[in-house]
Amino acid sequence: MEFWTYEEFAKFISVEKNLTYKCLFKILYYCGLRKGEARALNWNDIDFINNTVKINKGLSDNVNGKTYIITSPKTLTSNRTLPLPKGLVNDLKKLKEKAMEFTNFKEDWFIFGNAIPLGDDAIRRRKNNNCKLAKIKQIRIHDFRHSCASLLINNGADITLVAKYLGHSKIDETLNTYSHMFKNKLNNIINLIDTLDNNTVPNKKEEIDFEISI
Repeated sequence: MEFWTYEEFAKFISVEKNLTYKCLFKILYYCGLRKGEARALNWNDIDFINNTVKINKGLSDNVNGKTYIITSPKTLTSNRTLPLPKGLVNDLKKLKEKAMEFTNFKEDWFIFGNAIPLGDDAIRRRKNNNCKLAKIKQIRIHDFRHSCASLLINNGADITLVAKYLGHSKIDETLNTYSHMFKNKLNNIINLIDTLDNNTVPNKKEEIDFEISI
């Protein structure tokens, strides 16, 4: 498992000039979607009034001789609706405006690819090239999901919220996958307790005064 800090992702996304890929990488990082979930998204999955995205399907390549197929979610809890950051919403609006310039545009077009979805190899090549341009370490596309989990955990998100956000079926799955990240949070809690204890330990003068009063 690898993951990026927010600073590393900021460097990565700063070199991406193509709006389609920019939106794709942002939704992978900020929303923690599985690659197949992101590739399967249609425009009718975006609610621009409430600024949310609905995840209710996946996409798989080369199944039974077909280029791609739309699949049901990995688990029941993979069905979820997530809030979108304002910056990403603005980018998605611009991307939709570009898609709507096609006379045959439909709401069930893929967000990332229009009539047909972006190819898996194309996404991977783009990611690899951006890493080189940004001079940051290479991670897998699936590691964007781990990076999202790290972002949530390191900013104090509750374990239940993280599990729901990622579409995990059980909290145990989240704990088992990201136990090392929560361990760091536990260490922070202990450091906080130590700080509080140090601030409340009576000084020597207070101890002497107490003994005298007895």
